Amino acid sequence: MDTLLLLKAALMGIVEGLTEFLPISSTGHLILAGTLLDMHDDKGKVFDIAIQTGAIFAVILVYWQRLRDTVVQLPSQAKAQRFAANVAVAFLPAVVLGLLFGKAIKANLFTPSVVASTFIIGGLIILWAERRQARSETAPRILSVDQMTGLDALKVGLVQCLALVPGTSRSGATIIGGMFMGLSRQVATEFSFYLAIPTLIGAGAYSLYKERGLLSLADLPQFAVGLLFAFISAWLCIRWLLRFVASHSFTGFAWYRIAFGLLILLTAQQGWVVWAD
Repeated sequence: MDTLLLLKAALMGIVEGLTEFLPISSTGHLILAGTLLDMHDDKGKVFDIAIQTGAIFAVILVYWQRLRDTVVQLPSQAKAQRFAANVAVAFLPAVVLGLLFGKAIKANLFTPSVVASTFIIGGLIILWAERRQARSETAPRILSVDQMTGLDALKVGLVQCLALVPGTSRSGATIIGGMFMGLSRQVATEFSFYLAIPTLIGAGAYSLYKERGLLSLADLPQFAVGLLFAFISAWLCIRWLLRFVASHSFTGFAWYRIAFGLLILLTAQQGWVVWAD
């Protein structure tokens, strides 16, 4: 068993768990971390997607009661049926566009230069969204996930498709997009968590199946360690984020994105870090 490889897997898991649900792009951070840790080959890309499942287990644990109640009540309760339908409707656009364009996007856009650019652009959009909401005299239209309509869910799902471009941030796109559409910050964040469950489990299962020829039983310890550390760090991050959004904006994350993007561009231009394309 390669101890160094397991250590790298643990570090990648921590990066995934801490960044998956924050509006700062887990994919972008994994691409950059994978470059620094020399885990950016084809197997490394499969590993990046697979360990997202560990973060999703954390969401399921935090929202277990709501998810359990929905499953139990689904045959008879309109509220549960509407909630499940909204998640399904929001999930579908990413499935369709991912299947159509996913291969081309991975071949051409999974590079540090693209990640840096989208970090900066995304940060500017978050600043705009927060300033817009701060100046608005109108209260958010939707104050509970159960108030969302099918059209609201579809709009959030379409915005989530922007995250197919690495560095955009799936959670950032859905949260900020939801805020633009009238969802409160708390509702947009909560719905982003629920939407992550089918999105990331589906992406992980599809990637593992499609690239199964690259994997063997010898890779199991590496993947298990990555999943475990992604789960632990994501669980801690989710609990913190739910408290944070109750009384804070995402402005700090926006400045972080801009600064980090500029740092990547600077280190690449000066040759201080050789970012792999």
